[in-house]
Amino acid sequence: MLKASVRFGSLSSFHPQAHSWTRTTMRSFTVNSLNPAVRNVQYAVRGELAIKAEEYRVILKEKGQDSGLPFDRVISSNIGNPQQKGLDQPPITFNRQVAALMEWPQLMQLAPNTFPQDVINRAKELHDEIGSIGAYSHSQGVPLIRQNVAKFIQQRDNHPSSPDNIFLTGGASAGVSLLISMLISEPHKSGILIPIPQYPLYTATLAQFSGVAIPYHLDEAHEWSTSIDEIKAALRKAKEDGIDPKALVIINPGNPTGALLKEETQREVANLCAEHGLVLLADEVYQSNLHRAAEFPFTSFKKVVCDMGSPVPLVSFHSISKGVTGECGRRGGYFECHNISDDVRAMMYKMVSVGLCPPLQGQIGVDCLVRPPKEGDESYALWKEETSRIHKVLAQRTKLMAEHLNSLPGVSCVDSPGALYLYPKITLPEKAIAAARAAGKEPDAFYALALLDATGICVVPGSGFGQKEGEYHYRLTCLCPGVDEYVGKLEKFHGEFCAKYQ
Repeated sequence: MLKASVRFGSLSSFHPQAHSWTRTTMRSFTVNSLNPAVRNVQYAVRGELAIKAEEYRVILKEKGQDSGLPFDRVISSNIGNPQQKGLDQPPITFNRQVAALMEWPQLMQLAPNTFPQDVINRAKELHDEIGSIGAYSHSQGVPLIRQNVAKFIQQRDNHPSSPDNIFLTGGASAGVSLLISMLISEPHKSGILIPIPQYPLYTATLAQFSGVAIPYHLDEAHEWSTSIDEIKAALRKAKEDGIDPKALVIINPGNPTGALLKEETQREVANLCAEHGLVLLADEVYQSNLHRAAEFPFTSFKKVVCDMGSPVPLVSFHSISKGVTGECGRRGGYFECHNISDDVRAMMYKMVSVGLCPPLQGQIGVDCLVRPPKEGDESYALWKEETSRIHKVLAQRTKLMAEHLNSLPGVSCVDSPGALYLYPKITLPEKAIAAARAAGKEPDAFYALALLDATGICVVPGSGFGQKEGEYHYRLTCLCPGVDEYVGKLEKFHGEFCAKYQ
């Protein structure tokens, strides 16, 4: 064994300049040296358009009126990020007050008349369970919060739920990634059925773990409905191609479409999954974003599967990023396992343990999501006013924007009954399509880039979500304030773009 003096002496005598480093003595770290699966990942929501929009935002900040741009602000309509600057959906007061007291419990004494009593009671209860939020929690999530999630699910569905089946996560995306990573048992052979159009998280995660996306198309002519025949056809083709289907993804309400499944369709989906041995992955993060709830209600797959007594393995996802909370940056969510064996859940626990625990403030956000103030609580009146206002504004914007888009020549748009988006279909002039191909762009991406350059409005082209050959769409959020001005810019641009390429 070397003595410490020798070891330290040898280090002190080391002179980097005495060595001649060459490319042959060091392994290169280049894009081509990376895992090829990483190179295959594409995520349109934060892709080329979002990067260019951010460049414009920097130019406007640095140069202001001297920017030379034909707009004075960038409108981020590309992502469902309600509290983003420029969209400015206010946070729910109750949630933030609880978060503040958990961040600094001394505020209870320093500002004794500031916080409602139900907020103080909640923070004390959580603090007694958690202690400092600077410490790791249980890897599956704080036990008390998982108990509250289970109670929320049981009250919603009128079926039992166990905290042992609940995993708190850093947003729903973390849960989706975990499940897909576990389901891909054979790279380039294991496949997962995903709706088209789909949220790009699914194709990106499948690429990351070398899984195969098995697309099934939603029916735009029937308000983006889910067709069982379409799913069956996708299954047949996958098996003919030598792909092993492992799971089926349903996004309900849909992203980017906002469509809601009818219970009859949900039962058919559950039966199909049971017949073909598929795990059902139910992405239900927009379950409270319902613009016409009486006509298009939300029913969870957990309720449907339990009502049927179906044995289908089900994993359901929820999040604090959507709904009316919009706490995207806090990274909070959960998934519930149903009809999942103990040994598979043990594997899930092993994998989440590698990441130690989900963010504590995200977990606290989940507790506020599933345990909002009750009628009679001191915070209830304000909570009710805030949440009702957000629901009302989103429904009004969605309706108004759909009406304006449908008035444009060559544009058709399903009036979305849920979620945060519209997904209009655009008919582009042949000259525009030719110009896009010449520029090496998909035609709807070419259109979206021109829209950004002319107006500062950033949307996501349909090619990032998937669409039928020869069709073009784009997704935009209904979160933007100043709808009349916003839609007016869209209308003006569309007319000028089509005239340019006629």
